[in-house]
Amino acid sequence: MRKLGDISNPSDKTVTSQPMGSAKVHESAVKHVLGTAIYVDDIPEPANMLHVATGLSIHASARIQVMDLSAVRSAAGVIDVVCYADIPGDADVSPVYTGDLLLVNDEVSYVGQPLFAVAATSFDTAQRAARLAHVEYLVTPPLLTTQAAMAANDFVLPTRTFVLGDALPAIKAATHQLRGEQYVRGQEHFYLEGQVAYAMPLEDGGVHVHSSSQHPSEVQKLVASVLGVSLNKVDAEVRRMGGGFGGKESQAANLACLAALFAVRTQRPVRYRMPRHDDMVQTGKRHDFWNRYHCGFDQAGRLEGVEMDLAGLCGYSADLSEGIVDRAMFHADNAYFLSNARITGYRCRTNTVSNTAFRGFGGPQGMMVVEAMMDDIARQLGKDPLDVRKANLYQVGRDQTPYGQTVEQPILDEIIEALESSSDYRVRRQAVKDFNAESNQFARGLALTPVKFGISFTANHLNQGGALLHIYTDGSVQINQGGTEMGQGLYTKVAQIVAQTLGVNYERVTVTATRTDKVPNTSPTAASSGTDINGMAAKAAAQELLNRLCNFLAEHFQVARHQVSIANDQVSVGDAYHGFAEMVQLAYMNRVQLSATGFYKTPDIHFDKTTGKGEPFYYYACGAAVSEVIVDKFTGEYRVMRVDILHDVGDSINPALDVGQIEGGFVQGMGWLTTEELLWNDAGRLIANSPANYKIPTAYDVPTDFNVALFNRANHKPTIHRSKAVGEPPLMLAISVWCALRDACASVADYAFAPELNAPATFEQVYWAMQAAREGRPS
Repeated sequence: MRKLGDISNPSDKTVTSQPMGSAKVHESAVKHVLGTAIYVDDIPEPANMLHVATGLSIHASARIQVMDLSAVRSAAGVIDVVCYADIPGDADVSPVYTGDLLLVNDEVSYVGQPLFAVAATSFDTAQRAARLAHVEYLVTPPLLTTQAAMAANDFVLPTRTFVLGDALPAIKAATHQLRGEQYVRGQEHFYLEGQVAYAMPLEDGGVHVHSSSQHPSEVQKLVASVLGVSLNKVDAEVRRMGGGFGGKESQAANLACLAALFAVRTQRPVRYRMPRHDDMVQTGKRHDFWNRYHCGFDQAGRLEGVEMDLAGLCGYSADLSEGIVDRAMFHADNAYFLSNARITGYRCRTNTVSNTAFRGFGGPQGMMVVEAMMDDIARQLGKDPLDVRKANLYQVGRDQTPYGQTVEQPILDEIIEALESSSDYRVRRQAVKDFNAESNQFARGLALTPVKFGISFTANHLNQGGALLHIYTDGSVQINQGGTEMGQGLYTKVAQIVAQTLGVNYERVTVTATRTDKVPNTSPTAASSGTDINGMAAKAAAQELLNRLCNFLAEHFQVARHQVSIANDQVSVGDAYHGFAEMVQLAYMNRVQLSATGFYKTPDIHFDKTTGKGEPFYYYACGAAVSEVIVDKFTGEYRVMRVDILHDVGDSINPALDVGQIEGGFVQGMGWLTTEELLWNDAGRLIANSPANYKIPTAYDVPTDFNVALFNRANHKPTIHRSKAVGEPPLMLAISVWCALRDACASVADYAFAPELNAPATFEQVYWAMQAAREGRPS
């Protein structure tokens, strides 16, 4: 049974004039339940609508010798066909570097790469026509694994290293040494709403694009680039997404570009919706990582030196892999002080689809290696893994990360101590040991793991946001801002922020679809910074209008400025009270501008890629989780019995939304580490390509005893409402489940060592780890 700790009952906070900190219902919740929320594929279809399908490569590495599209062009219902040569502008749609082509020129780099595109009168017609192409290839040997890329020294971008102290001498001088490695597979985003875009031609060669994208400004930029027109000819709009998780940060633009290209060529509206199978084959995943470590430590388990190699499987192009592998390196320390460290990140090129952003953006893969290390050290020393973790925690205000940032806010110790107590960790640890000593068939495992996650884009220029605010003459308020709504509740929080700043009822505020013609040059809604950045921009706009309105009223009624205020949806002028709408109408009649823009840029952050030093994060969001599992020793089958979470959200803007993010993030992370197995065959073809052979968590997998509490303490940094980001950090709490499974496996060897357990820890993986433990093999 789920329990929510430290969260007031929503009925206790129903005063609409105090929206901040209230458990407001998600602004689209009723629409979601009734099915009236409009997604891109729900936009009514005009009679002359065209639909898009693509012809895909069947090889992972090849050169095209012949591509005959005559049968495709002549198929019934086909209106237009385009290939590389038909693109009027730039065919490269890379988000940062180069190499991501909208359509292949002559060289194929992965199975499923688009060769050409078809626009037809129906979706089925377009798909059937695409299969009529005649393509001949000169096949070349593909490079398919991280290990193969490392051996070939083949990378999409240069290797980077963070250095603190002198690691190798410190390791050699330590009392104990350990080496270890792990392979952590990627993850399919599996958003409920697949990739989709809808383009409508405008005058003068322009186009309006509805896209399921986390980055409307990038859609605008790339559509304009492909069409060979200026940015002001393209409007990109996003009202909502049915999930994104990073998968719609950079790769949603491809669909928008093809839809827009056909719309301009045919002067007809065009929709491009990928079926689930195509989506899984053609779009990138979370990066696989091959992690290795070499560490030295003392008798108490304190690290004295660490070397780590983190090798990310990037696919055929860079996409966002620079930042993703960087963030894996940034978070390879997690919550622990590595006094002497050398962390190297490799960006491996393979003939697979280009991997991309996924919730955590490389951070989870980096944390996995250090958490495995904590368990390995504990087993070698015969200690409880929690005690080793606590011995290595950052000493706040003193210790620096390997990239040179000092950890400031003193909460990690407190969170772990509080959760250790509230979850009865010590009592349960003994109970687990007693159970394992007596049971022949089952083994139980228990683990408490922390999370320290840096908040900010590590690409500094992305840490900015804008907003546009209108107050209408009836007193209603409309806010538009640069962040996108993908179910996380950003629009709800922004409405709360605007209402609180203006002093009006929450119900007065409407947040409109994110559009590039209202707020330009926006950053992606990513890096858990949607509310931090766009909420502050919305607040700035609201503060500007509040000051303007109050200054006018002070002058109009001839009172001092401090005698005018707005609160509880009423305007106080001297000793008199007026309705908000009445005062807005008065301002309008006196020609006061009732529209304002707001802007925010995150302060105090910097990072030098050359030296590997700086302060890339404005603050850290922290948390901890205790997970308990039970495993069948003879089959590897297991269940997650209980989970206790204490997570740091600062001073919560909306506790209900924050708890939802924690629960959802944890379960998604649990799926990544337990059941979601991405596999390719030897030819580079994705095997796990549908819901039939790729297992995401279901309601059955959610722990019956699932306890979530908020660590309610104001952020030490002046963020919006002193809150903290909550989008990505909870996903990494699920590492506790993986560690608990490994703990259960270690019990078979009487905790003498922790057998190798790669991720995801499927039933089969757990079974083989149990076998290794029985035979006394660490791996």
